[in-house]
Amino acid sequence: MNVSRRDFLKISGAATAGLMMGSLFDLAPIKAYAVKNPPQWDQVKTSICCYCAVGCGLLVGTSSTDPDAVYVQGDPDHPINRGSLCSKGQAMGQLHTVDGAVNPRRLLTPMKRSAYGTAWVPISWSQALNEITWLIKNTRDTYTVTEELIDGDLTPVNRCEAIASFGGAAHDNEECYLLVKLLRALGLVYIEHQARI
Repeated sequence: MNVSRRDFLKISGAATAGLMMGSLFDLAPIKAYAVKNPPQWDQVKTSICCYCAVGCGLLVGTSSTDPDAVYVQGDPDHPINRGSLCSKGQAMGQLHTVDGAVNPRRLLTPMKRSAYGTAWVPISWSQALNEITWLIKNTRDTYTVTEELIDGDLTPVNRCEAIASFGGAAHDNEECYLLVKLLRALGLVYIEHQARI
């Protein structure tokens, strides 16, 4: 085997760093705690990570006695990540907890702030959906362009330029297909996706 001086220095440096790291961190107490206190779960469900546009598959374990996710790992059968997760995906079980307790700032209902108001007020889901529906209909009725002069002829266009959509990165192809069908049916022309930004 022909090893150059540069390769020898690289190998020596990597071996030295590996030996030093192994001696600096003693993982025996952590391993002992993990063996002594394994997570308890009754059922495992599949899910998708919500953090970025990759869409890694997750296995989430839940317990009948604990409403929180007690176990999260990468789904080895998922075609995207094949069981691996980044550090954010590995911490998915802590999404709504802070130091073991439910996050007091976690939103559980829709919130509304009135025009020129300073306080957010909790509202019901039905009220939120009704108001969103009314706003969409009112905006479409007010700002839809039905005809446009093209090459000297009035051509029907039926587009709404006052509403834009900015899709989420964790949507899969089927969700994006249905979302775009809905948005095109509403006449939207400003349709973008977070994964492209």
